[in-house]
Amino acid sequence: MVPSQEYAALMASYQKLVAEVNQKTALVRIASLKGPQAMRAAMATAAKAERRRDVLAAKLAALGVVVGD
Repeated sequence: MVPSQEYAALMASYQKLVAEVNQKTALVRIASLKGPQAMRAAMATAAKAERRRDVLAAKLAALGVVVGD
């Protein structure tokens, strides 16, 4: 793969992860209506998605690509 294609692939993955984090964070609010266990599970899932997003953002930063929050 050419470096610019790699950057594009990483940026596409990053954008998907940002959308996933937003969706899972919104699901926490819905899960809170179902009870504390459902809310905790949704929060754990959202936290995992945030970690994946942060790891990919760090990889992009190491390559010199600046990503917005």
